[in-house]
Amino acid sequence: MPLVNPLALLRHARAHQYAIGAFNVNNLETIQSVIGAAEHCNTPVILQTSQGAINYAGIEQLYCMIATAAAHSPIPVTLHLDHGTDLAIIKQAIKIGYTSVMIDVSAYTYQKNIQLTKQVVTWAHKKKVCVEAELGTLGGNEDLIHGKIQYTDPELAKDFAEQTGCDTLAVAIGTSHGAHKLQGEPHINLTLLAQIAKKVSIPLVLHGASMLSSKSTNRAKKAGVKLSHTKGIPLQDIKQAITYGIAKINTDTDLRIAFDTGVREFMKYHAADIDARHVLSNARTVMQKTIQEHIKIFGTQRTR
Repeated sequence: MPLVNPLALLRHARAHQYAIGAFNVNNLETIQSVIGAAEHCNTPVILQTSQGAINYAGIEQLYCMIATAAAHSPIPVTLHLDHGTDLAIIKQAIKIGYTSVMIDVSAYTYQKNIQLTKQVVTWAHKKKVCVEAELGTLGGNEDLIHGKIQYTDPELAKDFAEQTGCDTLAVAIGTSHGAHKLQGEPHINLTLLAQIAKKVSIPLVLHGASMLSSKSTNRAKKAGVKLSHTKGIPLQDIKQAITYGIAKINTDTDLRIAFDTGVREFMKYHAADIDARHVLSNARTVMQKTIQEHIKIFGTQRTR
């Protein structure tokens, strides 16, 4: 089916206390693994490309691969721009056919964040494109995102959502991007999230939610993956956050680890095999299993 605007799905997710997985992709195999996992679980899914992925693969190439995969799939598929800090890239994504975009100017002043977010909302809504904004900063190190955590203020979150008209809101509640967390042990401030959820009715988004399960990290270590951090967000915190309004959960680091594990595992036992299709097929398989595990945790599978 054609790419879909995710807003109705995300509203349903918040109302019924489950979350839709948003998985970062940057090449054919990562796209195939996400679509394959979602089809296996019979659930809607969001594929997202960062500005780093666009720099690597090209926005037209990524769009064409994902739109083609969606057209041949029976499940609802969204294409989302993750952490759009460049207004030119955001406009390009809207024009080319992305069905959701994120405007991330959270590092700016509060009023500047409102001003730029309102501008993107105007552009996007004319094309029936969903807009995710961010208030507070998530921190961490991943792709082109670097910085320290600045927690979301519940009162400002209410005002921000009302003034900008954004469709979904990414909140800073203690998580960080990347496998290496900058500020101690990873956690979710559930008390703060509950306060935000009481003030803001739109779907909330959780970034930096790498779980780094012991099963996946042990497999990665055996394959030779060097992990700078091996503790992720506790599973019970993820599930509790969903009951407090988190309707979209971004996943990138866990997929990078899975992809790297798949490549290293294959080469460890098949060092003489120079066929890239064989190497990348194993990476795709490991990634797909990881994504299926995430979808089950998010609770999306039970909705269809």
